[in-house]
Amino acid sequence: MEKISVFDIFKIGVGPSSSHTMGPWLAALKFIEQIEKYQVITIQIKLYGSLAKTGRGHGTDIAVMLGLMGYNPETIKTKKIDKYIQSVYKLNSLIINGQYAIPFIPIENIQFVYKNLPAHPNALTFTAVLEDESLIEETYYSVGGGFIKQEGVETTTPQKTKKEFPYPIDKEADLRKWLKKTKWSISEIVMQNELSMRSKKDIKKGLLHIWKTMCACIHKGCHTKGVLPGGLQVERRAHRFNDKLLNGVFAKDIDDWMKLIKVVNPSFSNVVDWTSCFALAVNEENAAFGRIVTAPTNGAAGVIPAVLMFFISFYPNQGDKDIIRFLLTASEIGSLFKKGSTISAAMGGCQAEIGVSSAMAAAGLTECMGGTPEQVLIAAEIAMEHHLGLTCDPINGLVQVPCIERNTMGAMKALTACQIALTSDPTKAKVSLDNVIKTMKQTAKDMSDKYKETAEGGLALNVSVVVPEC
Repeated sequence: MEKISVFDIFKIGVGPSSSHTMGPWLAALKFIEQIEKYQVITIQIKLYGSLAKTGRGHGTDIAVMLGLMGYNPETIKTKKIDKYIQSVYKLNSLIINGQYAIPFIPIENIQFVYKNLPAHPNALTFTAVLEDESLIEETYYSVGGGFIKQEGVETTTPQKTKKEFPYPIDKEADLRKWLKKTKWSISEIVMQNELSMRSKKDIKKGLLHIWKTMCACIHKGCHTKGVLPGGLQVERRAHRFNDKLLNGVFAKDIDDWMKLIKVVNPSFSNVVDWTSCFALAVNEENAAFGRIVTAPTNGAAGVIPAVLMFFISFYPNQGDKDIIRFLLTASEIGSLFKKGSTISAAMGGCQAEIGVSSAMAAAGLTECMGGTPEQVLIAAEIAMEHHLGLTCDPINGLVQVPCIERNTMGAMKALTACQIALTSDPTKAKVSLDNVIKTMKQTAKDMSDKYKETAEGGLALNVSVVVPEC
């Protein structure tokens, strides 16, 4: 069984896309590891299929250049990204892993090939020419959520070890077996699996760092005005929600701001508006190449932070303990979807992104709200059931319309799924989570490719927007 850690599902990085930005970026970092012993004369990159069709809008060309320069998406100073890229265009050279420069003209060295390779629609090939004119060539597939596969190399995840999880899980039926045997919650089972790889102290520290990054992203998005890059002239709206909901009350810092959210007019309508505000804030940051957490993808990065912030702000909770429970539970649901179907919009449409994130959020919230493990699984199923068939048709290939608003819808569906699950009798459920994962996979296979992150159908085709040349 494939071992997927909570830290594989939740990765800190840069927007706007996990499969079109983060994946290619990580592939470029992987490639420079393979060529570090050699003196490279030049590098050619080919972006195939979906990476070509929406690559410019998703920043794939930017991502591969940053990766080849050795920048890490988790630590790069996002405000300097434009400066780094402009230097490549200005000098027609690229500094490999921060060590030496090679001639590099982006419009010539990065090719967009609009056909799919057989293994996956998100494919890219790096070809390095060495001093003796020999070549090193590798092909990678970005399979969703920032996960990559190298052609000809056994699939691995960052946390894979020879030792198996004590509670291996490939599908819901496996999870139910362990729940019945141990009488534990889902988060407790996931914690035991994580403990086979790292200490409890490191797990808690890592998860709270992820939450802190999510909070910082929400806060920044709620306090940033302006228009998003890319040419669609999409105006940021989260700051307007924030200003209206706080009634002009000023917060001196992020901690003060989070306290104000809880006490300034916490009416039902305002709580609902805050949830939408949180989701908008994250995905506006995502669209602007900001620091986000892949959850489980970048395009759907706003759903889980919005729902968790909703819970922490407006319900009695145990603070860090509940944050950790929420993220552990949500990650297991994301893992089940990745193993049983896909978390790549290029393979499954937006049901694979917003749908999966909504199911994850519903599950995490239900456990923290006191639901039984069976109710947690029902919540995840309900959330996905009502995202089945959701297409991915980003206008002009940008992760903006309809992507940003869809995160608010995914968050609200997660809240509804949780409430329904908490009042449901699990023994009377008609649809299992395994059923809905299987159905999602079948739906993805039947879905036309033009609705799978290609910008060739749906809104992308019917909404005419003229974007000026950069």
